[in-house]
Amino acid sequence: MRIKELGESDLLVTFFTEDKGRLKGVAKGAKRSRQRFPNCLDLFCLTNMEYEERKTKPLLFLHSCRLIDAFVGIRQDFSTFALASYMVELTEILFPLSVADKKMFKLLKNSLSALHNGQQNDLVRILFEIQAMAIGGYTINLSKCHVCGRTYQGKGKAIFLRSEGGIACLKCKRETSVAPALEPADIKWLAKIYSSKSSVLNENKILPAEQKIISTIKRVSKLHIEYHLAQKLKTGKYLD
Repeated sequence: MRIKELGESDLLVTFFTEDKGRLKGVAKGAKRSRQRFPNCLDLFCLTNMEYEERKTKPLLFLHSCRLIDAFVGIRQDFSTFALASYMVELTEILFPLSVADKKMFKLLKNSLSALHNGQQNDLVRILFEIQAMAIGGYTINLSKCHVCGRTYQGKGKAIFLRSEGGIACLKCKRETSVAPALEPADIKWLAKIYSSKSSVLNENKILPAEQKIISTIKRVSKLHIEYHLAQKLKTGKYLD
């Protein structure tokens, strides 16, 4: 996720694991060693890492790494690299140090793979954002109007309410710059993401969407993230 130089030959490495979440460790001599760390500590690389926990110090000691996938396609253009950086930053915000979630690890890995394989950036972005926020506990409730309580039947527009993390009917709310309207197709597509038992974003299968849906969900997702996380992602400015 992040690499920082320490002295002449060491590296401070922040990495995300399936079983223990986000961790930090020191790779002694990593800038010089081609045997223990052979091209496997670059950003976004998927690696098999051997490390040791130290009881008296917060940082781990990294012994060696083996490269599994470098996802070289991410480095082919700036917009793809910026999106990968954005996904890493969102993961960091949602999951503090040592907070593990296997679904989040799989989502990040699959998303990086999708970018590497040339999938549409905007589609990968909203699929990642919606699923990452859901894993972090911020699912958008699409079942009913959050004002009058009426069940949404899948017909007609609904208004996105960022403060509620849900929707409202047109009788209760009107569309504004911070409360965009969602078409039935938009809500149906979002519902598919939430109801899917398997990943909707990986190298073999990705949930498609029309450009109109992508544009609407992109706007809604940005409002959802910034309101509930109470901050704008630093890397977000490089995407738009």
